[in-house]
Amino acid sequence: MAADVYVLGGYQTDFGRNWTKENKHFSALMREAVLGALERCDIAPEEIQSAHVGNFAAELYCMQGHLGAFFTEVHPAFSGVPTGRHEAACASGSIALLAAGAEIEAGRYDLQAVVGIEQMKTVSAAEGGAFLGTAAWYEEEAKDIEFPFPKLFGRLGDEYDKRYGLKDEYLAEISKINYENAKLNPNAQTRTWYMNKEHALCRTEDNPAVGGRVRIADCSQVTDGAACIFLASAEYAERYAKGMGKKLSDIPKLKGWGHHTARLRFSDKVAESEGAEYVLPHVRSTITDALSRAGMADVNAIDGIETHDCFTTSEYMAIDHFGITKPGESWKAVEEGWLEIDGKHPINPSGGLIGAGHPVGATGVRQLLDGYLQVTEQAGDYQVEGAKNFQTLNIGGSGTTSVSFIIGK
Repeated sequence: MAADVYVLGGYQTDFGRNWTKENKHFSALMREAVLGALERCDIAPEEIQSAHVGNFAAELYCMQGHLGAFFTEVHPAFSGVPTGRHEAACASGSIALLAAGAEIEAGRYDLQAVVGIEQMKTVSAAEGGAFLGTAAWYEEEAKDIEFPFPKLFGRLGDEYDKRYGLKDEYLAEISKINYENAKLNPNAQTRTWYMNKEHALCRTEDNPAVGGRVRIADCSQVTDGAACIFLASAEYAERYAKGMGKKLSDIPKLKGWGHHTARLRFSDKVAESEGAEYVLPHVRSTITDALSRAGMADVNAIDGIETHDCFTTSEYMAIDHFGITKPGESWKAVEEGWLEIDGKHPINPSGGLIGAGHPVGATGVRQLLDGYLQVTEQAGDYQVEGAKNFQTLNIGGSGTTSVSFIIGK
């Protein structure tokens, strides 16, 4: 049986900031996240034994590779610490978490830092859209296409419409909920933005189409941001808990995980799922693998979810893939109000990617950090009452790489 991996907490930058306008280098973004996490968790830099960095495309946005080495620039104590960088498009942060957790399970290290980071506001919207297209099969799905990912996830909505029917009013409600939740989150990118269901449904120049049925209100935003979280062995976590005047049982741990990678082209994924109940079966398997490893029968054992709503269509997909409804019936959860913070199955109390922001490489780490805040009752105004177990779903590409974690005490 694998050793337990404990989560000690961490820090997230304000996703509403534009680091290019502040004239700050990529390294400053990482420095704030790591030093902020050390201070918040009361951990000395000298105690960090290894570090993992999740990032998608700093080579494009910032003309910078070799990101693991940047961790050593954060503090003099980090010189010589083993580090690595992990990339899996929008799931890069979760892949870094998987690697760090595996090293703790293997007994290599007792305390690891995991940083998810992306600085995206360095280029125009058109150039940034092309960069994001490299998370798909670029020549086949993105080259010479303006804003390829809204179009790819528009096709996800079209596939639901073809198989089960899909009304835009349900996508608009998802957008509204995430914007409302973001207003409660002091680090959310859109916390001061305006959105309601009527605006999300409007078909005017105020809410233009960017990819088939996907409109501006359906999209997550271009975001700068970083998040850092600490994973620890049971031995270290026990010492840490004692030093903080707590018991080991007060420290949450990773109870389960899932990870699958499907074929890269969206059309291939859809073709493979033809006749299947779930539009993206490998995403369903990622979720159920995490539940199985956590010893949980189904989603009813989970108190809340942070899912990858890069577009409203991806959250709509996640609803039935989590098992909240039967396949094709995600609309029922929307209609019944189950997704609200005080609902039966709260989704994205942080505001998710649409509301909180989507710095691509940071998203998976931010999701787990929000899960940590929920199960330790530190989420403030967006706290889910009585939350004991939270599940994340982080997706890279057009549903290609999916990673899920369950965190709880």
